[in-house]
Amino acid sequence: MSGPLIRPLPRPQAELTLLCLSFCGGGTARFRPWAQALPQDVELVLYCYPGREGRFTTAFARDWEQLLAEALGAVRALGPRPYVLLGHSMGAWVAFDLAVRAEQAGGPGPRAVVVSAAHAPTRVREALATPPGLRDTDEGLLDWMASSGQLTDAVRAEPELARMAVDTFRADLRVLDGYRPRPGTRVRAPLQVLYGERDDMDDAGAREWRPLTAGGFTATRLPGGHFYTPEVWQRLPDHVRALRPAGPDGAGGARAAGVQAADASLSTRPRIARSMDARVAPLPHLMNSQ
Repeated sequence: MSGPLIRPLPRPQAELTLLCLSFCGGGTARFRPWAQALPQDVELVLYCYPGREGRFTTAFARDWEQLLAEALGAVRALGPRPYVLLGHSMGAWVAFDLAVRAEQAGGPGPRAVVVSAAHAPTRVREALATPPGLRDTDEGLLDWMASSGQLTDAVRAEPELARMAVDTFRADLRVLDGYRPRPGTRVRAPLQVLYGERDDMDDAGAREWRPLTAGGFTATRLPGGHFYTPEVWQRLPDHVRALRPAGPDGAGGARAAGVQAADASLSTRPRIARSMDARVAPLPHLMNSQ
């Protein structure tokens, strides 16, 4: 059995950790290739939810509290190095609540929180009432995963793999169903929202995250849907302001406010992330821990 923290490319001398938290039903596969694309002073660390990949024999989390308690313990195990939290979809809510708990516990809190492809927690009940949801059939969940780019045709064609994928997805939906954000809760760290222009959240929805931080706020609109376009996902860290060199205010540009569109000329510039196969399916157990 492996632990919850995965370091695809250990960098003990790094100055900053990027800790990524996955989407509903997902593992760490979609994030791993970023390790070699990040700057040398940033180490990629991935939190693996129980019940998948190297933790396949570990029982799924019973509820939200159990998942977050373990995740908080993993954050404390990171050590004194500054870290940035990045969560995609379900992982965005995990990242936000994790930051809240880390700060309330006396730290260390994150240097910044990046939430990707998720509505603000103030709308969690509304979001959970729309597909995909616990009331959906297995075929309905598989349809959603396939249409969003989370599930490949090859996996769906294999009954055993499809069964594992839907079981993992449903287990995470049960955990999400117990998420009850406290009214008025917010993080002190700067917060950045990433969202796809063809996803189900618009500019106004992205700005609903603004009251949830006492720090700087940025919302960045990107091409594509729930998982953006393959090209955008390949270099998603390019859009994380907290990973950019510090500006005059020393905040790596994280203190700017407002909604930004992705710069179409970004592909001509030096990139933080240059290569990743975004079409790798997040299988529950086929990727071994490293």
